[in-house]
Amino acid sequence: MSPRRGGRRRRRRSSRGGRRRVEERLAAWVPRTKLGKMVQDGRVTSIEEIFVEGLKIREPEIVDVLLPELQEEVININLVQKQTDAGEKSRFKAIVAVGNRDGYAGMGAGKAKQVRTAIEKAAVDARLNLILVRRGCGSWECGCGRPHTLPFQIRGKCSSVEVLLMPGPRGLGLVASEVAKVILGLAGVKDCWTKSFGSTRTVPSFAYAVFDGLRKTYSLVTRTEWVR
Repeated sequence: MSPRRGGRRRRRRSSRGGRRRVEERLAAWVPRTKLGKMVQDGRVTSIEEIFVEGLKIREPEIVDVLLPELQEEVININLVQKQTDAGEKSRFKAIVAVGNRDGYAGMGAGKAKQVRTAIEKAAVDARLNLILVRRGCGSWECGCGRPHTLPFQIRGKCSSVEVLLMPGPRGLGLVASEVAKVILGLAGVKDCWTKSFGSTRTVPSFAYAVFDGLRKTYSLVTRTEWVR
């Protein structure tokens, strides 16, 4: 399979090899930030504390310690070229999504001369871009009250691509493309309708549009959260 064709297909990363690399990184981890030292000392024991305090995650090892069940999926690998004075410079660009399938998801990109290095860089960037996804039961057809879908309709956008995420009833599944199913599944969304607009064949833009929609789930305040 050529590199260009590989950019159109989603590659599945070996969980065993990824777990081994995470363990090696944690064994050699020396915290450089205050938050990293607090996590290593046991003063911060959950990822929820970081989001409540509004702290910035600047070390991927923090996520590996607090979310050991994190999963990785390679969304896209493509060959990119850059024109320099010495000629064309070719590198691989990888996009990786991570999530624990229970309300946390992240997405990142990485470039390198080798595919494996690009995937590792993208995985690190995805951990640094980890977000909390709000889930609920926003479908009028269901009303079960369980967090199996989105609490309301949300629209995500990246470049010329727009994705509309709509809550679905329990048991519906993910009515979406393969890329959207991977991202929504990693975030813990089990039932959802999707509708896309624009150049959806551009995989990176489409993936980031879905991720932007998930990021916006905490940008709205519902009626139950109003403070009287």
